[in-house]
Amino acid sequence: MQTLNVGAGRTDQEYHAAEEQRRADLLTESKHDANYFFVAAVLAAIGTGIFLMRLNILVSIGAIDLLSFYGRRLGGEFHALVMYGAAFAWVAILVGLGFAAQRGYRWAFLAGLVLYGADMVPLALTISWASLGVHAFFLLKWYQGQKALQDLQEAAAG
Repeated sequence: MQTLNVGAGRTDQEYHAAEEQRRADLLTESKHDANYFFVAAVLAAIGTGIFLMRLNILVSIGAIDLLSFYGRRLGGEFHALVMYGAAFAWVAILVGLGFAAQRGYRWAFLAGLVLYGADMVPLALTISWASLGVHAFFLLKWYQGQKALQDLQEAAAG
């Protein structure tokens, strides 16, 4: 019985060129997926009213919605300030994670996965199904981005 050699017919130069192209593709893919942090930040700003208009039909942040609902009794006259502060913090965290992810830090993708995964619980409680779908889309893209960086690290090591 004969074993198939996958790289048969290629020279070492062709093999190394193909590996370099694969690494470049993985890096490009991870940077593309990192851009979704910025898209999420813009959508969060629109969904929370930072851009002077609030459109939270498809875009909603579960933690901000729960804070809005329960914070009225707790915040009193500072309720609006607390809401905008929390919204700005959320957007700033997403932008920071986006810059870190573009620089190739895998932990940024993982932090985004944890952040949005945890935010899906309040979204489920507020029955915001469209926003759950948007969150799931970002989770998928950030998972793919961290997976590309993991594959890139493995390719560089091996």
